[in-house]
Amino acid sequence: MKLKNREYFGIQRKMVSFITTESWQNVPHVSYLYEPDVTQFFKEYKRLNRDRTGDDKITFNTVVLKAICEGLKAAPVMNSHIQFNRRFVTGKIETFDEINISMPTILPNGEMMTLNLRDFGNKNLDEMTEYIKAIRYRAEHSNLTEAMYSVSLQKTLETLRQGHLIQVARKVIGANFGRSKVHHLHGKAKRDYEAIPESERLTMKDLEQGTVTVSNIGSSYREQRGRFALLDIVPPQVAAFGVGAVQDTPMTKKHEDGSTEVVIRSVLPICIAFDHRALDFGETVPFQKRMDEIFNYPEVIRDWVAPERCETARAGLHIVGSEEG
Repeated sequence: MKLKNREYFGIQRKMVSFITTESWQNVPHVSYLYEPDVTQFFKEYKRLNRDRTGDDKITFNTVVLKAICEGLKAAPVMNSHIQFNRRFVTGKIETFDEINISMPTILPNGEMMTLNLRDFGNKNLDEMTEYIKAIRYRAEHSNLTEAMYSVSLQKTLETLRQGHLIQVARKVIGANFGRSKVHHLHGKAKRDYEAIPESERLTMKDLEQGTVTVSNIGSSYREQRGRFALLDIVPPQVAAFGVGAVQDTPMTKKHEDGSTEVVIRSVLPICIAFDHRALDFGETVPFQKRMDEIFNYPEVIRDWVAPERCETARAGLHIVGSEEG
């Protein structure tokens, strides 16, 4: 059998492999496919951009992130971290007020980096747009190996403080010896890189783990017709969301006289995965109910823009929640 290619793990593939292995070894996943009708929501979203141009436009991904944040406010326990000791069957769940979204992002060079979108629960759509634009700029102008090495080093030190000496020793050997050695900066090159203003490169705050993960494959391939069925929950997070692409789907519509007909509607598949040690299905229901409210009455998104744009967003617009599909 002829070998076509051999590529040894770089630091990005090492980190993904380590985290996902830990996830599937330790986390009892529960997965639910939520498929809301977003026909009117998508129309309302398009109205947001009618007076915007270029970088001022709000992406659909950003609006969906905002909707998920609103859902998490209704179900705050989903925005938590878990600590569990299997040996003694003890644990705790720490719920956070701030919603920090870990968002896997494909950069222009094809590399994938998980960025921390901090405090998105308290940002309006314009603030979220500017934040994403700025962090992507920093990512595109950063030494990604160096940035990820800093995160890996921090995690290694945390593991050492927890007393896992053998695990740390193995990670150190894997990072510094053999064909999978990590080639990070040293000496003057490292000092020069660290001298770059933080506004021009990624920092630890941009890469440290958030409170919840949102993966949007719909934004990377809009023509797809599949759905997320399951995705990784990154410990110690207790929930993750996989957002697909908006798809035309046949659905039944019931009339007042009791008759039904098949209509084509726009559906947004969202996979909700949660850690069964921390959550039961019932604790995710408030999230779904809040999302249903948003999708059924999407005029609410007019209030999600910057205050100076709210009047413009509302001017001359009818209430789309009452429209017939």
